[in-house]
Amino acid sequence: MFNSLRGIVSAKGIETIFLASGDIEWEIAMPSSDIGQLSLNSECRIFTWLYHREDQMRLFGFALERRRATFLELLKVEGIGPKGALKILGGITQEDLERALENGDLVRLEAVPGLGKKTAQKMLLALKGKLVQAAEFSPSSPYSDLVEALAEMGYDRRAAAEALAKADASIGNSGAVKKGGKSGLSDAEREKLLFKEAIVYLSGAK
Repeated sequence: MFNSLRGIVSAKGIETIFLASGDIEWEIAMPSSDIGQLSLNSECRIFTWLYHREDQMRLFGFALERRRATFLELLKVEGIGPKGALKILGGITQEDLERALENGDLVRLEAVPGLGKKTAQKMLLALKGKLVQAAEFSPSSPYSDLVEALAEMGYDRRAAAEALAKADASIGNSGAVKKGGKSGLSDAEREKLLFKEAIVYLSGAK
């Protein structure tokens, strides 16, 4: 699926941009704060997430991979959908959001436009500590995509990153598994093997 798009910003709205890439012009929903960082007719890279339901398909975009990771964490909170998560990110900076969650600052969260007290409380319970962990492993971590995939399965991000590092250590630079003897792996095959081995570590089988 799409990870990111590169193109020219052809138009900007409050929560939407149009990105011209080759012969295609993409309509992308974005937080207003992210849109504010973009200039018309400038080239940029947008990190994307596709919302797909039977009756609707919409592409969401973010200026940084870290912002997308935060958006996906917000979707895990009961009562917050894609539109709500977009408004939250548009109403508070990444640093302020992380600080408010880490400090349990309910007053600061309630000040975000469209975010009520009950939803703010749910955010504190669900996300305290998680955004900081996400920042540690994205985008600098070489396993960021795999960490996110494991996190979506319910594994802790820190534990997932450690398991992936252990799995990587068991694979030679040539792509051969030291204990299994498999060799000549493509990048895709190596990634699948890393994922499989990490789950084995996380399950306690190794």
